[in-house]
Amino acid sequence: MISLVSVGKKFQNSWIFRNLHLQIATGASIVLVGPSGGGKSVLLKIIAGLLPSDEGQVEVKSQNIGMLFQKNALFDSLTVQENLLFPLREKLKIGGQPAQEKVERLLTSVHLKGSERLYPHQISGGMQKRLGIARALIVEPEVILYDEPTAGLDPITSKTIAELIQKLRWENKNTLITVTNDMQRAYQIADQIYLLAQGKLISGGTPQEIQTSSDEGIRQFIYGLRYGPLTSGLA
Repeated sequence: MISLVSVGKKFQNSWIFRNLHLQIATGASIVLVGPSGGGKSVLLKIIAGLLPSDEGQVEVKSQNIGMLFQKNALFDSLTVQENLLFPLREKLKIGGQPAQEKVERLLTSVHLKGSERLYPHQISGGMQKRLGIARALIVEPEVILYDEPTAGLDPITSKTIAELIQKLRWENKNTLITVTNDMQRAYQIADQIYLLAQGKLISGGTPQEIQTSSDEGIRQFIYGLRYGPLTSGLA
């Protein structure tokens, strides 16, 4: 479904990462973790086609991609319902009663039924996140990219969002790539977890395998160790 071969990205002649290789099968759920500023969101945007890579090859065998941005990217001037009608109208050219019925079904799936006429600033952070997920799903994508889907949420809401992501994944048979530093949620939704750090992508394996990994960088990151290869250059 998705293939990255020798992919690199730089800003102002400084490489964020280089020589990244990643193969993602149809229906898989991949989670990217790593230190802040390491390029996880940049890599997600390259896969989405929002940023070009500076070297290597990126192949996504689907043009139907949905994305949840880190700050949801909702339209503040549109209601909950209108935020979902907009991509239906603009991308799928669906309107009228079919669009209304599709929106109602999806709002029920993400537990936002009854909030149709509210604006984003009138609903909670968790509800905004569910609305962002709904908007990513409304175009029935084969691939969904989640950028920090539980950032800023309390543990209970965070777990609920992760459960919703999994539930919708199995129902819709999507391929998922999720960026998060919430390791509990990473364990909850991932088939495979990768660490992106210091310009390299390291496979940590399944949630079970990554917790017993012998890689020093992986161990430092997932257990929050102060000293190790990820901080060797810091005072």
